[in-house]
Amino acid sequence: MDSTNKPQGPSPHYSLYQREVFRRGGEEGQLPSFSVHSEELAESTKQTLNNRSYFYANSNAGLGWTDRANREAFYRWRIVPRMLVDTNSRDLSTKIFGHKIPAPILFAPIGINKLYSPKGELVPAKIAGELGLPYCLSTAASQPIEDVAAANDLGASVKTELNPTGSHPRFFQLYMGHDDDITISLLERAWKSGFDVCMLTVDTWQLGWRPTDINIANYVFYYPGAVGNEIGSSDPVFMKKHGEELEKDSGKWIDSSVWHGKAHTWEKMPWLIKEWKRISGGRPFVIKGIQNVEDALKAYEVGCEGIVVTNHAGRQVDGAVGSLEVLPEIAEAVGDKMTIIFDSGIRTGPDVFKAIALGAHAVQVGRLYVWGMSHEGEAGCRHVIKSLLADLDITMTVGGYQSLTKDVYLNKKALRYTPSGVPPSPSDHPKL
Repeated sequence: MDSTNKPQGPSPHYSLYQREVFRRGGEEGQLPSFSVHSEELAESTKQTLNNRSYFYANSNAGLGWTDRANREAFYRWRIVPRMLVDTNSRDLSTKIFGHKIPAPILFAPIGINKLYSPKGELVPAKIAGELGLPYCLSTAASQPIEDVAAANDLGASVKTELNPTGSHPRFFQLYMGHDDDITISLLERAWKSGFDVCMLTVDTWQLGWRPTDINIANYVFYYPGAVGNEIGSSDPVFMKKHGEELEKDSGKWIDSSVWHGKAHTWEKMPWLIKEWKRISGGRPFVIKGIQNVEDALKAYEVGCEGIVVTNHAGRQVDGAVGSLEVLPEIAEAVGDKMTIIFDSGIRTGPDVFKAIALGAHAVQVGRLYVWGMSHEGEAGCRHVIKSLLADLDITMTVGGYQSLTKDVYLNKKALRYTPSGVPPSPSDHPKL
């Protein structure tokens, strides 16, 4: 690939990362230490993580049929390439909640990142800042809100060609307990730390039934030296009310304020939205966990600016629809009224392309960056996300699509649905 005289477009030339990897190998003998093929990547974390960490990252609800449905849905939609199109510069950029971002990819909120790397959430927050991509922090994080914000700022502090403006939006994912004082405290801390979108998760009042976690009693909060309490133990309101209990019961934070098993209903949403708007001066509110047109319309009616179409990556309800299966009908119903973020099953650049073509404004990736940081911390996380960006950029180049928003978004001609066929098995590709 000739890197000279490449026209500067709206987006960085992410595709050059391929050349960078090839040159390091050819000129320095430096090869990647792990595969970015998603199936190999997931499997290889067995070698870098203990059992509890490995299974927490990779466990699914029940027999894993929903996780499989997520991937099979991507297989059924096929990209239709176009030829002799000027793709010498590509535009992968988009706007989300007032932020212009260089590519439509968000770091999904994933909890307990210290299971995968000693620095926990500080790792992906920093890498998201470096790349100018939105970072979403989970309420179940293993680092305080304020420290994660600082890591995100640090990542963006050195301007590069991948993030020349230093932009680095960040959002806060809320697991809402039933103590309103604690909820307000969390939201105030998030806003003060620069998290300017609230994303409420509504599909996980408690964890789904995950047999591979049951097999090893995999609930880290009950074990000595528990991680995952850091947002609670750094919250003044929670600690004033429950600090003594947390000292005696390491599960107090998670059991009472995160995965408490007591569902909220639509009736609670106006209060929560009003409080977030008051705290943030009117910034957007998003519901994460939508899989149904009626719920999407209800979210719009109660005042949400966005939704996340997701089944929690197949970790909550087994035998459910794949998220990509329901995306087109949800996009048709509310896509012109609110921002749609797609989540669940994204593994490759073509996956991002397909989700955008079917009506998502942006996508979230989670397991990919967790698998990367499980190998080499910051370097592993960076390698995986830069590989995903390069894959998307190259797909646009060789597929004949110049702009994601103009040429791909809601373009029914860019995809063809094929109901038959069986996706390749994990062994159906060359391996070292």
